[in-house]
Amino acid sequence: MPKTLADIKKALDSNLGKRLMLKANGGRRKTIERSGVLAETYPSVFIVELDQDENSFERVSYSYADVLTETVQLTFYEDTTRNLVLGQQ
Repeated sequence: MPKTLADIKKALDSNLGKRLMLKANGGRRKTIERSGVLAETYPSVFIVELDQDENSFERVSYSYADVLTETVQLTFYEDTTRNLVLGQQ
């Protein structure tokens, strides 16, 4: 797992355009799971374009600190055998 915000940003930059599964803390013991594509990265946040058939929102954004504190967990689907997981030990 990346240890700094810069490491997390670098890892996300290398996965731009890839499909992912996003697990986020929705508060009050609720976990939100969504799938989509990593669309853009900025100095403080990253944008995920969600699959339209299962979500009412088109895009969501999270900060790199959300990944560092494990509020958000990202699983990239590189192929059917390997997954890259960010935000999980």
